[in-house]
Amino acid sequence: MTVESQGRKDKKLPAVLQVLPALETDGGGVERGTIDIALALQKAGHHSMVASAGGGMIHELNRAGIEHFTLPLDTKNPLIIARNIGRLEQLIEAYGVDIIHARSRAPAWSAFRAAATKSIGFVTSVHGPYSGASNFLKNRYNRVMTYGDRVIAISRFIADHISRYYKLSPDRISVIHRGVDTDVFDPAQVSHHRTIQLAEKWRLTDGGPVIMLPGRLTSWKGQEVMIKALAHLGRQDIACILVGSDQGRDRYRNRLEDMVKRMGLSSIVHFTGHCSDMPAAYMLADVVVSASTRPEGFGRVVAEAQALGKPVLVSDHGGAREAMRRSRTGWLFPPGDWKALAGMLEKVLSLTTEQRLSLAKLAVGYIQRNFTKRKMCNRTLALYKDLYGERSSG
Repeated sequence: MTVESQGRKDKKLPAVLQVLPALETDGGGVERGTIDIALALQKAGHHSMVASAGGGMIHELNRAGIEHFTLPLDTKNPLIIARNIGRLEQLIEAYGVDIIHARSRAPAWSAFRAAATKSIGFVTSVHGPYSGASNFLKNRYNRVMTYGDRVIAISRFIADHISRYYKLSPDRISVIHRGVDTDVFDPAQVSHHRTIQLAEKWRLTDGGPVIMLPGRLTSWKGQEVMIKALAHLGRQDIACILVGSDQGRDRYRNRLEDMVKRMGLSSIVHFTGHCSDMPAAYMLADVVVSASTRPEGFGRVVAEAQALGKPVLVSDHGGAREAMRRSRTGWLFPPGDWKALAGMLEKVLSLTTEQRLSLAKLAVGYIQRNFTKRKMCNRTLALYKDLYGERSSG
């Protein structure tokens, strides 16, 4: 395709290039948010583009006709980061990019320099509370995420963090919460057949309560806390589903499996691996747990579970606390405190049918009013337009 044919659909709207390390299928909120915004931009008439090192989620862009440029943006190697500056400058020039939106630190360094050279808008999204703020070198590396003309924080927790640690004026930060696709995470759209199919695949027996902890198998996601809580709970009439890929962390998965055997929980704990139908997975659960021992930037699991009417139990830190109605649709417990988690599990599992129906209605309504993908996309596109208008008039 020639450069001349790459003009944006509507020259009154900014052409936006999003950059991130990769688009792996088992990635998290960074990847999903990038795809959601790319599709929203295209639908609204913008020229929407994405650059990354590649991955399985590229097919979603290809299916929609959105350009993806494969660049080594997943490396922290200073030499490659420097080379990526020139590569991005070429894309900006050739495709008429007006705004470059960086969603991670390594690509942000290249994007920041390229945007400055080409005098275009630079936006960053801060998805997590980066560690090492007290270390000079790490602080310097992290700080690029505060260099945006507009800085998006995915929760008030993240906004407070970057304001405090990086001395960024609060008026430069826009809090745009992650959004749930409520067309997909909708109880009415999840067929009984899908849940039965998943239950059979996971060999769940009928009748007993189901506890679910979604999250990739990594130590800070709290699987060990969950297992200890189950041992303390002392019930054998339940099933606990640990949903998530180990992403090659065989040693950690083996440690968890040994722990389950040692505590006599082999008959109730199920390791499912990656799940491609999370709405159906949530519908199988009686309670969903987010037991992260480090603060989550937002807590996508918490919002998705409530969108399907499920009660949530959540570690009391980070942005996940913002995505629930405390003591109404979810309950908080001290991070890492398996005894407190066990007590709350017992409480939630004892809710009556009437209480569950009331909670479900409240939870679904709360997410649909406050944490939808549509709201996230609309606010992000409005931010792009505001920045583009500001730079154009200047």
